[in-house]
Amino acid sequence: MSHPARTWDIFCTVIDNFGDIGVTWRLARQLAHEHGQTVRLWVDDLASFARLCPGLNVTLAEQQVAGITVRLWPRDGFPEVDAAEVVIEAFACSLPDAYLSAMQQRRPQPAWYNLEYLSAEDWVDGCHNLSSPQPRLGLMKRFFFPGFSAETGGLLCEAGLLEARDAWQADEAAQAAYWQTLGLPARRPDELRISVFCYEADALTGLVEAWSQGPTPVTALVPAGRALSSLAPLFDQPLSAGLLLQRGQLTVKILPFTDQSGYDRLLWSCDANIVRGEDSFVRAQWAARPFVWHIYPQDEGAHLVKLDAFLDRYLAALPPEQATLLGNMNRAFNTGADAAALWPSFTTALPELKQHAQAWAKQQRAHGELAGQLVHNAENWLQ
Repeated sequence: MSHPARTWDIFCTVIDNFGDIGVTWRLARQLAHEHGQTVRLWVDDLASFARLCPGLNVTLAEQQVAGITVRLWPRDGFPEVDAAEVVIEAFACSLPDAYLSAMQQRRPQPAWYNLEYLSAEDWVDGCHNLSSPQPRLGLMKRFFFPGFSAETGGLLCEAGLLEARDAWQADEAAQAAYWQTLGLPARRPDELRISVFCYEADALTGLVEAWSQGPTPVTALVPAGRALSSLAPLFDQPLSAGLLLQRGQLTVKILPFTDQSGYDRLLWSCDANIVRGEDSFVRAQWAARPFVWHIYPQDEGAHLVKLDAFLDRYLAALPPEQATLLGNMNRAFNTGADAAALWPSFTTALPELKQHAQAWAKQQRAHGELAGQLVHNAENWLQ
């Protein structure tokens, strides 16, 4: 169903370098490219954004990138602008007072959404799309939750993404050429390739030892970032993009930070992926490969509750032995427990875990996708 073009303002504060801006940049592009919406993206940290969007000029307060108007969100002296028809505050960021005043003056009033963080917890289904009157402002806001059921807003998924993934994973020549661009030979028949994009992780040390000493050759593809601080002591040297390191059966390739489409290709090409945060976590699911999720750490272990809520959903269709294995691997990686002891069983289970990952991706896509649901919801609100 097509909807009329509306104006959208999306506000994003960059908290964890790439997660929040990664989600909002994907959303902005989908709204513009697939749904014909006019999108203005307000970002408070253009330098971090530029890592994901190489064409961005960090010195400009306003610019056009991929059909999106990108504006610097200044913390002082917010510019005088008209409010958009649809306003999204991403992940509970607080809108500027000057912009709230513009929203009050707009007629009809804008559709105002708080786009929440992704969670698999049961309460999300009941809270999705709830309205929250703002009496002081005379405005209405709705809470829009991404999620893993038909009762939520779903996950961001571009049109044709899964078809492009399938074509790539079936094209051995394209993958061989891809590995060559990374300075690697074609994959050997007995080799495993694993991407590692995580926070600092004690469990990674043990895994490196297991990969180094195991019977199977392993190549770890590590985008430059926080994981390097956990790896550097093992190689007794500073680590930077471009390095190719050897340790027993393990080869480590340090990759430069890439744009989002490049990261998708990495996930699609590997046998398993270690991912972090929210954006890479979702992309690992669309990659249809086994993965370990390093969830963003929170005080008092609150993140482990969210991890268990996801695992309850994700593991439900797996046989008990494999569900226990994958659950324990995820928990071990997030608590610093002995993930290395689980590695041999994890390797053996990879074919079955891959089949499960493929089925899960199809199931999630059937729930609908986030950008389209937002457009439909906003149109119903504004009619």
